[in-house]
Amino acid sequence: MNFLTIALQAQPAQQGGGGLSLIIMMVAIFAIMYFLMIRPQQKKQKELQRFRNELKRGDKVITIGGIYGIIDEINDNHVLMIVDKNVRIKVAKSSIVRDFSDVQQ
Repeated sequence: MNFLTIALQAQPAQQGGGGLSLIIMMVAIFAIMYFLMIRPQQKKQKELQRFRNELKRGDKVITIGGIYGIIDEINDNHVLMIVDKNVRIKVAKSSIVRDFSDVQQ
């Protein structure tokens, strides 16, 4: 006799009660994924959207590309930023990610 037949004979036959425990485990895994991954990401996105909606002239910001500037003009989808003396660039509002007014220069 080999090991597989001995192992199969030693285990009692199960009567299909594993379906409910499988469903409970799947729900628990989904709940853990939601609270550890999905919910924090949604919260972060809401904070970023609120930050972008509250932008005003004179705010010091950083873009996704790492450009530091001061907001000069705000439109619906883009802003004009002053990056140096007499240098203004137009960037999408969605590319602004951070306020740097509290950062030492």
